Amino acid sequence: MILVDSSVWIDYFRGTTTPQTDCLDALLGTEPLAVGDLILVEVLQGFAGNQDFNQARKLLTSLEVIEIGGLEVAIQAARNFRTLRTLGVTVRKTIDTLIATRCIESDLALLYSDRDFDPFVKHLGLRPVHPCPL
Repeated sequence: MILVDSSVWIDYFRGTTTPQTDCLDALLGTEPLAVGDLILVEVLQGFAGNQDFNQARKLLTSLEVIEIGGLEVAIQAARNFRTLRTLGVTVRKTIDTLIATRCIESDLALLYSDRDFDPFVKHLGLRPVHPCPL
């Protein structure tokens, strides 16, 4: 299962072509994809018009929606943040720490374009979807 981060979805819905949006386009309908509940919020809150909001909502909720947080993930996310801090890395967004931790704990690969996930790959075992498997 591949979790797709908001950084990719936002570019995708804006029509921005990146290696990650090309990968997402190739994966849609061919590989099991998921969206996190917090990612859903991040993406949907950016739509100004109701029609675009509803189209995106329908697409995103047709995928498996995964709860990102919860007690165990919250505690492990704090541990991961502290581990990275001891290595000299400060993660800028708590939500990214939660997303990365959920992926690590649930053995989900993450398709992302946000560099904040790189330390989780390098030091904590997050599985990136780079390069695209298709």
